[in-house]
Amino acid sequence: MFENLSQFDFHHRLAELQSPALVFFTSKDCGACRHLKLILTSVQRLQPDWHVFEVDAQIEMGLTREFEVFHLPALFLFADGEFHSELRCEATPETVERAVQEALRKPAQEAP
Repeated sequence: MFENLSQFDFHHRLAELQSPALVFFTSKDCGACRHLKLILTSVQRLQPDWHVFEVDAQIEMGLTREFEVFHLPALFLFADGEFHSELRCEATPETVERAVQEALRKPAQEAP
C-alpha cells in the first residue's frame, strides 16, 4: 500500500522529495494503526502529490528511538526534505489534511 522506509534509506529518500511527505510509524498488531492507514489512504486520494511512507516500529527500532516514538500510531510531516512536525490530530482525512496545511505554514523544526 504505502512505501516502506528503513533506517538505511529513510533520510536519503525524504531529502529527495519536493512535496509533503507523511511518515507513519506503525506495527502489524496495532488496531489504531490499521484505522489510520485507511485514513491516510483517503488523504492520499485527496492530495495525490503528497507521499505517504510507512515505518514498521518493531523492525526499525533505530528510527523508532530516533523519533522518540513511544505510542503508535505516530505521524510525522516532512516537506522539501526537512522535518516539519509530528502531527497530532483527529484521524479523519479532512483533519489530517488541515493539520498538514497548518504545519506547512510554519517553518521547519529540528527533528527529534
